[in-house]
Amino acid sequence: MTPSRTTRRRPSGRFLLRLDPALHASLKSAAAAAGVSLNDHCARKLALPLDPTALAGDAHEVVRRAAELYRSLLAGVVVFGSWARGEAGAGSDVDVLVVLDPRLPLTRSLYVPWDAAPVIWDGRPVEVHLAHLPARGEAASGIWGEVALDGLVVYEQPHRVSARLAEVRREIAAGRFVRNVIQGQPYWTRVA
Repeated sequence: MTPSRTTRRRPSGRFLLRLDPALHASLKSAAAAAGVSLNDHCARKLALPLDPTALAGDAHEVVRRAAELYRSLLAGVVVFGSWARGEAGAGSDVDVLVVLDPRLPLTRSLYVPWDAAPVIWDGRPVEVHLAHLPARGEAASGIWGEVALDGLVVYEQPHRVSARLAEVRREIAAGRFVRNVIQGQPYWTRVA
């Protein structure tokens, strides 16, 4: 006797997938290199929106490149600045914040692939900014203030970036994180 629709159990979320041994070995090696379990690596890889139809406009190319370069260590991609505000001038670029897992140290070498093969968005060069997601309760740096003001999240691992940006916006609204400008350049300060 089969259970009725109302008495069926909810899916466990687990499933068995038979893979070619070479593919399994490759995935296992990539997981080890990323310092995560094979299961976590596969779940993250499957969650990446690499289908160009999943994202509007040229966002898919930025996310595709970030996913290709950082794989499971990619936490999010946010477009911000004048383009996101709809104020881009003729010479403006598109500022993109690529948020990485803190296990990946931020070094100049991470920018080399972006510099070697620049990405174009809406006919404009993409200016990539790499950052770690500040921990909950940790003071955010100035770039997070700028991104909180006008950032558009185009990809993230389960709402971590959006949640942190909401916290920064609350700090700004409460007057605890303040934007100042000197010689045309913004900077952010904490108010006690």
